Amino acid sequence: MYLARVTGRVVATRRYAGTEGVALQWIQPVDERGEDMGDALVASAVIPSGPGDLVCFVDGREGALACPETFVPVDAAIVGFVESASVGGADIGWEGR
Repeated sequence: MYLARVTGRVVATRRYAGTEGVALQWIQPVDERGEDMGDALVASAVIPSGPGDLVCFVDGREGALACPETFVPVDAAIVGFVESASVGGADIGWEGR
């Protein structure tokens, strides 16, 4: 599982069978300090999330398995919210990012 910040929504006019009803979101992977890490990517949102949320996501085969319909071509899926985090005993504030 990895951390990411949702930066936007994606609208698809055509969908692969089995992915209907699953929102697509732009996410920016972040490190444990909340700093951008790597390129942004599109993820299926299997939980209701939106821009500004800090989320955890899975990629690869686990991304497809997290979707309501398994065996669909999905590379990444948002599977949870991050409510709080700490590194080395210090709380990290995610608000306002």
